[in-house]
Amino acid sequence: MGEKSLHDAIKRWYACSDDKLETEIGEYIIDIVRGNMLIEIQTRNFSAIKTKLRNLVRHNPIRLVHPIAQKKWIIRVDIDGKTILSRRKSPIKGRVEDLFSELVYIPTMVKNPNFSLEVLLIRSEQILINDGQGSWRRKGWSIHDQRLLNVVSRVTFSNPSNFHALLPAALSKVFTSRDLAKALNLSLNKARKMAYCLRHMGAVQVVGKRGQALIYTLAQELMHTP
Repeated sequence: MGEKSLHDAIKRWYACSDDKLETEIGEYIIDIVRGNMLIEIQTRNFSAIKTKLRNLVRHNPIRLVHPIAQKKWIIRVDIDGKTILSRRKSPIKGRVEDLFSELVYIPTMVKNPNFSLEVLLIRSEQILINDGQGSWRRKGWSIHDQRLLNVVSRVTFSNPSNFHALLPAALSKVFTSRDLAKALNLSLNKARKMAYCLRHMGAVQVVGKRGQALIYTLAQELMHTP
C-alpha cells in the first residue's frame, strides 16, 4: 500500500519547531525526537514495529502516533497516475475503537510507564490506480497513495486507566465481549479485540465465564487512577 505521503504529512503536522526529524538512535531511525521523547508514526501494522518499540522503551519515553480515517474519499486514477476518473466518499467511518485491530499486537506495551499512544482522527484521500495489480476485492485496482486532508481530533492514552473512558456508562459493571459490542455498536470481532487488549494491558480483569464467553469487570486497582 502507498502510505508514504500520509506518514510524511502527519510527521510534518505533528512536529514542533525544535524537534529533530529522521534521527538515528542506536540501530534505529526515529521519526521525531522531542527532547528525550522519541515519537514514532505508524499508519498501520503495529506488528512490524513491536520489536523496535520494546527495545527503545527501555531507555526513553516513546510515543506511538496512529492515524484513523474518520472520513475518507476514494479517488480513482487511470494508469498514467494523473487522470482522475472518479472521487467519492467512503461509507466507512473510522473511530477510536478501530485502534484495537492494531493494538492486539502490543497490548502489554501500554503498561510500560515510558510508553504512550496517541490516536489522530483524520480526513484523508485514498488514491487507487487502474494497474490490474490490486486485490480481487478491488477488481485489480491498487492502492497508490494515502493523503492527509486534515486532523479532526486527537486522543492520548498514557496508561491503562485512560482506556476506561472508551467504555460507555450504560455498560454493566460486569460484561462480555458481546455486551461490549452491543453497547458500542461494534462488530463482535472488534469488541473481542478490544476486550483482549484491555485485559492484557490490565484495564479490565476476568471474573468468570458465561458459557464460553469471558466475563470482565474494570480492574479495581485502576478505577481511581487519573
